[in-house]
Amino acid sequence: MREFVISDLGIISHSDADQIMREMQQKRIADQILDTLLICEHEEIVTIGPRARNDGISPPSDYATAPVDRGGGLTWHGPGQLVLYPIFKWDQDGESNVKAIISILEDWVIDALSTHNIQGVRDDRMQGVWIGGNKICSIGLSFLRWTSRHGLTINCNTPPGRVEMVSGCGLGQDTTTSLSALGYDISKDDILDSLLKHTSAISRRLITH
Repeated sequence: MREFVISDLGIISHSDADQIMREMQQKRIADQILDTLLICEHEEIVTIGPRARNDGISPPSDYATAPVDRGGGLTWHGPGQLVLYPIFKWDQDGESNVKAIISILEDWVIDALSTHNIQGVRDDRMQGVWIGGNKICSIGLSFLRWTSRHGLTINCNTPPGRVEMVSGCGLGQDTTTSLSALGYDISKDDILDSLLKHTSAISRRLITH
């Protein structure tokens, strides 16, 4: 088993979190730290990945934005969203390519949702976790020497209409939404607790505090 550390950053700006991720990625590459899972919530911002920039896709003008180097297009961040950034060196069995790593993270979220009788699934339209025809979890990573930065978001009880107005790559408005908008009364803490009880989904890693 590989140990990993959990670090809760609380509410933090995306720019500050990005700086922390960059510094920690370098330290992890140099084996100065263990794998670390960063947990946080951001002030509202829409991050714009290379795919969205290449396709000329942008959010409505009343959203703050920031460019990022992770895979994918537009991702909304804000209150009521659980953000998880694995600063992991992916070198275990079953972690040989990006698709496999994304599948590991999807399985982790699906397993956690199942404990609340919520059926999360994959969808051919885009990576992440979906409920019915709506996406509630986005995943986008950036790698350097197979050490990841960025990660995944789960929309729990986000402000009505905000994430829904942001169109992902090839997805229309209202496709991405939150658990609360779909009628699930569940908090971020409940989802996080379930994720931390299902860490076997991310390659049987052992949590250290």
